[in-house]
Amino acid sequence: MTNYDIVIVGGGPAGLAAAVSARKAGVEKILILERDKELGGILNQCIHNGFGLHTFKEELTGPEYAYRFIEQVLDAKIEYKLNTMVMDISEDRVVTAMSREDGMYQIKAGAVILAMGCRERPRGALNIPGYRPAGIFSAGTAQRLVNIEGYMPGREVVILGSGDIGLIMARRMTLEGAKVKVVAELMPYSGGLKRNIVQCLDDFNIPLKLSHTVVDIEGKEHLTAVTIAAVDNKGKPIPGTEERYTCDTLLLSCGLIPENELSRNAGVEMSNITSGPIVNESLETNIPGVFACGNVLHVHDLVDYVSEEATRAGENAAKFINGQLKESNGEDIEIIATEGARYTVPSTINVDRMDDKLTVRFRVGAVFKNSYVSVYFDDERVMHNKKRIMAPGEMEQVILLKDKLAAKPDLKKITVKIEAE
Repeated sequence: MTNYDIVIVGGGPAGLAAAVSARKAGVEKILILERDKELGGILNQCIHNGFGLHTFKEELTGPEYAYRFIEQVLDAKIEYKLNTMVMDISEDRVVTAMSREDGMYQIKAGAVILAMGCRERPRGALNIPGYRPAGIFSAGTAQRLVNIEGYMPGREVVILGSGDIGLIMARRMTLEGAKVKVVAELMPYSGGLKRNIVQCLDDFNIPLKLSHTVVDIEGKEHLTAVTIAAVDNKGKPIPGTEERYTCDTLLLSCGLIPENELSRNAGVEMSNITSGPIVNESLETNIPGVFACGNVLHVHDLVDYVSEEATRAGENAAKFINGQLKESNGEDIEIIATEGARYTVPSTINVDRMDDKLTVRFRVGAVFKNSYVSVYFDDERVMHNKKRIMAPGEMEQVILLKDKLAAKPDLKKITVKIEAE
């Protein structure tokens, strides 16, 4: 069994940033385990721009953004293994991995950082009547086919779901010569960033139909048409609102879900809302020395925030193996999301262990206009910030200051909520 100070599971943007951060914190023996044939993760197929405005103060494509971090990993001579699948992580941080070259082997880690990213939610087509003809793809699969493998999935396209990948693929397919006929979204709001709705749909005159879903698929061997219909407030199709579109391709963009089978099997406590681990202010899970960051923790809207969060995870993992991360003394403050706020990351704070300021990220459960993000220390309102618009597709945040929390030694809970006034 080999020994490493830190083992990072995943070589995407989160894993790379965490590795670079840990090395800067003085950790020597770091190993990145990546199941794909190259580092960079999902960014390798995201050839559109819009990445890096926060991190590098310039607009980059996905591969360019990834390579900035890959260069840092190479310059720092951080070890990594490609084509390697992590099979298990034990509670005492023994990582079992497997590859064609090395077979199955075990690594004893001083700390483990979970950075496996997320996958597409597959449920989009499950309740649609009809056969399962060729021509139905997840949006991410279509993105890989077009951008990396050079295949065109089809020429007449309908998209179900308005997540960011679906919106971006509406533009991408159009630029490649396909006709995108409609984007149907079950919810009364889009799941993607506002800028993607404007740049990918509005600029190309692609209609977005909110509160609509696919109710019928035609074609036996290959897709020939789909029918969409409006839905009521319970998500049930409304008779008489059906519209039929001939098409040879249906792309499903029905949301992303953190890739957490490995975390669950390791005994990591999970959130029912994010489907990611529950973490404290150090991004540490309930298993000491096991940290989580990036889309495996909760699905982010911007990769810049993934890198920022992963940098913190790397720093805190370094503190853990150096004995600088204090043991929690049971005085954790619970953070509660309610009244419009769906969840927060982190879920608990130990004031002794937090940095001078802490970014708490969350998402809202509906569209709010001219509302306030309010933060309560127990029953006292300490923050009340007006936001012109908040939507589920975009992440929100509040900043908590250590000195403000330390001034309230008896504080038991922090509440984040959305208020009308």
